[in-house]
Amino acid sequence: MILAVDERVPYWKDAFAHLGEIRPFTGRKLASDQVRDVDALVVRSITPVNASLLEGSSVRFVGTASVGMDNLDQDYLKSRGIHFTNAAGSNANAVAQYFTAALLVVADRRGWDLRRKTVGIVGVGRIGSLVEKNARALGMEVLLCDPPLRESTGNARYGYLSDALNAEILTFHVPLTTAGPYPTRHMVDRQLLGQLTPHQFLMNTSRGPVFNGPDLETGLRQGKIAGAILDVWEGEPRIDVPLLDLVDLGTSHIAGFSLDGKVRGTEMVLQELCTFFGLANRWETRALYPEPVRICPQKGTTGQQALLSVVLQAYDILRDDANLRALRYLPQQEAASAFDRLRDEYAFHPEFHHFVVELGAADRDLAACLSRLGFEVSISGSPIPRN
Repeated sequence: MILAVDERVPYWKDAFAHLGEIRPFTGRKLASDQVRDVDALVVRSITPVNASLLEGSSVRFVGTASVGMDNLDQDYLKSRGIHFTNAAGSNANAVAQYFTAALLVVADRRGWDLRRKTVGIVGVGRIGSLVEKNARALGMEVLLCDPPLRESTGNARYGYLSDALNAEILTFHVPLTTAGPYPTRHMVDRQLLGQLTPHQFLMNTSRGPVFNGPDLETGLRQGKIAGAILDVWEGEPRIDVPLLDLVDLGTSHIAGFSLDGKVRGTEMVLQELCTFFGLANRWETRALYPEPVRICPQKGTTGQQALLSVVLQAYDILRDDANLRALRYLPQQEAASAFDRLRDEYAFHPEFHHFVVELGAADRDLAACLSRLGFEVSISGSPIPRN
């Protein structure tokens, strides 16, 4: 078998080496002549897979090691009988933990007590469901918005967008779609921003074009909303620097870039490929994960500040924000290349369950919250089970 694989798919050499001839390629530069005689293609979200790339090729399988499939022309692939798959859900935990870290940072800066805040979760799939779990662990009230899920399940707990607009914080976890009754492209635009108040706050970790960038920039500049956190940007890898200057936190589309999520993503595509071609999956991943790391809250902190100090030890989102802001003075093309490098060379961080938080006997409430967020917790040397 001949397999073409994006050279930035994590651990591709170890995962796919036993399957046959492997041809690595650069994600944004893949050309049709590179796939003419290949049997399978493994990409990331940055590579468009369509007729112009595959027509006349021998490709029978396409896997994207990312969650979204808006880069795949699914109608074309179906018409050609090409099997395709993605890594749905692989990064769900990572994005939920990004949401937690980002929200705690902003809450600390703005003096919020998150137990008094309401969050509206727009899109309640694998990621949105875990975001809900973490938001409830933080003591927040939760409103859920997912009209397709409401209509497919008949469950009224999933509301419409209008039902979530009263939330003080709105976080978006939707696929990028342009058709159907609920298209998500530019669902946050001038019209929706006009329905919000200066006390509301937005987060986007889904796809950049879910937000209309210029409209969001205008809304922030005019004080129509309180602020925003953006991990994704319209026009990536070229980002809107004036918009970056206005948001509370900005990162380079890395919310799902945990070690666990990236290993899972590659594993899922590998397993589907092996099943399709009737091959054995020989990749062993246990050695990729670290030994548990023991941490404790920063001395002198309590409550929400102690929680923040623990979370930042597990995942330093402030570093990711600083790395993106460091690009703002570069010429546009250099900044775009540097944006890609931030993603391509990202140091994957372990998820929360790889950390053991050591607490004292008086920290029962903090222990319960950390456990619900996925941390291992030890109170006075005695481990307690995760919820």
